[in-house]
Amino acid sequence: MKRLVIFALALCTYTALVYAGEQPETSLSGNSILVEAESFAEKGGWSVDQQFMDQMGSPYLLAHGMGKPVADAVTTVEIPQAGEWRIYARTYNWTSPWTGNPGPGKFRIKVGGKTVKNILGSEGDRWGWQYAGSIRLKAGETTLALTDLTGFDGRCDAIYMTMDPEKGPVDETGEASLDSFRAASMEKAAEEADAASFDFVVVGGGVAGMCAAVAAARLGCDVALVNDRPVLGGNNSSEVRVHLGGYSEVGPHEGLGRMIREFGHTIKGNAQPASNYEDGKKQAFIDGQENVTLYANFRAVKVKTDGNRITAVLIQHVETGEMHWLEAPLFSDCTGDGTIGYLAGAHWTTGREARAEYGESLAPEKADSMVMGASVQWYSEDMGRKTKFPEFSYGVEFNSGNCEKVTMGEWTWETGMNLDQVEDAERIRDYGLMVVYSNWSFLKNHLEDNEKWQDRDLAWVAYVAGKRESRRLLGDYILKQDDIDKDVFHEDASFTTTWSIDLHFPDPKNTENFPGTEYKSATVHNWIHPYAVPYRCLYSRNVENLFMAGRNISQTHVALGTTRVMRTTAMMGEVVGMAASICHKYGCTPREVYWNHLDELKPLMMEGVGKYEGTKESQRFNLPNKLLEKPKAFMENN
Repeated sequence: MKRLVIFALALCTYTALVYAGEQPETSLSGNSILVEAESFAEKGGWSVDQQFMDQMGSPYLLAHGMGKPVADAVTTVEIPQAGEWRIYARTYNWTSPWTGNPGPGKFRIKVGGKTVKNILGSEGDRWGWQYAGSIRLKAGETTLALTDLTGFDGRCDAIYMTMDPEKGPVDETGEASLDSFRAASMEKAAEEADAASFDFVVVGGGVAGMCAAVAAARLGCDVALVNDRPVLGGNNSSEVRVHLGGYSEVGPHEGLGRMIREFGHTIKGNAQPASNYEDGKKQAFIDGQENVTLYANFRAVKVKTDGNRITAVLIQHVETGEMHWLEAPLFSDCTGDGTIGYLAGAHWTTGREARAEYGESLAPEKADSMVMGASVQWYSEDMGRKTKFPEFSYGVEFNSGNCEKVTMGEWTWETGMNLDQVEDAERIRDYGLMVVYSNWSFLKNHLEDNEKWQDRDLAWVAYVAGKRESRRLLGDYILKQDDIDKDVFHEDASFTTTWSIDLHFPDPKNTENFPGTEYKSATVHNWIHPYAVPYRCLYSRNVENLFMAGRNISQTHVALGTTRVMRTTAMMGEVVGMAASICHKYGCTPREVYWNHLDELKPLMMEGVGKYEGTKESQRFNLPNKLLEKPKAFMENN
């Protein structure tokens, strides 16, 4: 069913799918139609972008053609009355933070095959309604289409059609905003949503969430796994293309990480062709596991709590708006952003702690909000003939002295270190896109000696940003540099981190060329001895039934530098799944596993729940090379 709202004098509708019931308090009246763009039946070349729906209240459609117009998105609407209809689109000139000039994200609307006159998406400096024009329509079903004009990430959140010449759409500056309408709509849909019960609900379908779900299922739990994208793997998916890093199957609990052999890709490298990341292998890993119900393309948007416990999570399909409550006695936040913990009131932190707070030599003298950034990776390919790329310059100027004379960009193309990686996520991603296009345009169109680039085309530019750091949820223990440097013993030692303390910072050369608007990062590898992290870092200290696995576990900014690579986060998930099975067995909390059941968790970690398929050799890439200098016994075990 299409997510379509029709307002008429005698008929007002609302639900998450086809809206029905009392009309919310809005300024809408007369014959009007509101279409959420993500609900279009045929997306054509437009992509559903859900990354920022927590801030916007909805996903949107994105024309991500890397400078080549994408195919039309098309749906059908029922026109209730013949006459003159006024058409609006909610859109955004995405380059406006960096230039006052019209932007590149241009598109038009077609209704019934007729093009409405005004170009949209290139004006304004914020999300808002733009007037497309008016058109005479017959009553009955007709087509509605978005026609991209540039391929440069034009975006559409919603389309509004009205016969009332005195009324525009709901607006953020009016008496009733689209935001408030959506909030009211969600409240009603949440009340009407059905509920499903599980033993354990895992939110986040990256490698940490995948391993948490499968480990718990193999140990007897009925598990729901929620993933807000069409593919699994998070940063390791074909959408982001970061290869797995760090050692697995490492002492003191050598069994942890063996399951990575079941879904891990075998070709190393960042920003490589999509097939290298083996999305199908990850899907088969989840599909083949009994007792795991995958909710693909669903985003967790709300939680219910009872005191300091989560009782249910509300999930919403990113295209249809379909909603379900998932109930369970146990939950795991594997979202990366700590979204479930945040919604439930869990204690959290972000940014860099002061050096004195935890005695960390790698921390700054004073605390600040700086974090590691998000990468928009890309690569080009040789087409064997001269190719063209449109002029693209929107406020960040490249020249022969500051351009990047490269044919690809991987993790070092990193933005947003001084911005909020949750609230400013769209701006951070957009700046990543802008510098890729701007640099490429200069290389193709203006660099004097550009023979190397004449035959090359952009083959892939990520539009899903690869994040490293945002919120960190606080547990009964906070991992810090001192633990790792001094090899501090903890009785609840669990997964082992092997990567260096790898903390990114703005590349000094890039700062010199683009002060305050850096888009390149650098790092120093502070090599460590393999260290087993306390289990107490994997559950919330104040939400008593919440686990966490991934980059949002309980740790300082400095400690995150070593735990954040994905073979390591996968092992976190496996430990969480094991602990969840113990909680299920005894009806206890994650904390009570530490208090009363460590003797049962430890042998599980030693044995692991991965299948003995494949070999470690297929996973021996992207390893911290300094470990080769470590004791022979360590290497013999790995």
